[in-house]
Amino acid sequence: MTLWATLAALQALGPAVAPPLAALQFPVSDTHYVYVVAESADLLHRIRFGPQGAVLENTVEVGEMATETEGPHGLNVSGRFLYMTTAHGVPDGKLWKFHAGPDTLVGNPILLGYFPATLALTGDGLYAFVANFNLHGEMVPSTVSVVYTPDMIEVEQVETCAMPHGARLEPGGAYLYSVCMMDDQLVEIDTRTFDVSRRFSLAVGAEGPIAPGRGGGEHRAGGAGGAPSCSPTWVVPAAGSDRLYVACNRGNRIVEVDRSSWSLRHVFETGPGPYNLALSPDDRVLVATLKAGAAVQFFDTGTRQQLATVPSSTTVPHGVAVSLDGRFAFVSVEGVGAEPGKVDIFDLTTFERVADVEVGQQAGGIVVWKMESR
Repeated sequence: MTLWATLAALQALGPAVAPPLAALQFPVSDTHYVYVVAESADLLHRIRFGPQGAVLENTVEVGEMATETEGPHGLNVSGRFLYMTTAHGVPDGKLWKFHAGPDTLVGNPILLGYFPATLALTGDGLYAFVANFNLHGEMVPSTVSVVYTPDMIEVEQVETCAMPHGARLEPGGAYLYSVCMMDDQLVEIDTRTFDVSRRFSLAVGAEGPIAPGRGGGEHRAGGAGGAPSCSPTWVVPAAGSDRLYVACNRGNRIVEVDRSSWSLRHVFETGPGPYNLALSPDDRVLVATLKAGAAVQFFDTGTRQQLATVPSSTTVPHGVAVSLDGRFAFVSVEGVGAEPGKVDIFDLTTFERVADVEVGQQAGGIVVWKMESR
């Protein structure tokens, strides 16, 4: 048993046996700052992780209506600004803009579509793309909102398909990729025209290009209206290649797509319910949260072999973000019912959980803000 596993086991016996993980001296010289939201508690948290361990540094209450759970969901950061979506409301959700660090609001939030969820930003921070997940009413095609962030103005809504989620830009910023849970689709949007440029079927046994105009579920395994066989929840583009990785939450697999040839490259078999994905900066390590499996799974993208599967500190792992130096993975874990949420921290050199921090209920969206070197 390794040092960290031994300490974790001792900690489970009680505080008199071993100090809490967060109080230990960690084998890390840099300090990392991470934001996470607690969806059921309407809280925005900032966590600091460095040589002294992991600390909940600041907490901000978010929302406008004291009697309504507004559900902070998506997070992203660009320079000195932090952006957040609230998924619920009246019933439209909103996009919020904060000064990162002081965590103060910049102007009033703006309305988007129904249930805005995942949030992507262009490299210069000028445009935000928000997947409007739309849990309200009939299962009809929904949209991705395009927001000009300096003035916080929604300039377009691009219709994609049912329940869009997991929006992420490729490194050059010319294309946005998102997935649709109920239509088994990977959708490419040209950010220069705000048009859907390509679609890719993720239905098991029917993976491949489909017509850009097909926003419904005609291609699903089982025919029109059939249950999705992939139910994709996340897509992450590689930084140094044309690979895209898509989590099939229902199919217990990760699909690797070549965005140059728009073809299937590989299928990774995973544990139960892969939900969110992240890549190390060098694209070597792929991290997947197993929402139904209470664990986090790690893959080598070169050999396509599993590196490790590690239990999370509590149930329902959700989001994942990798530190700027590629050393650590920060995972939000929802918990169940009245349980607090957690942020688990995994060392990507040993694939061990080295810390966890308690946060508000249903921890969800998570993003790395910055790193400070000693």
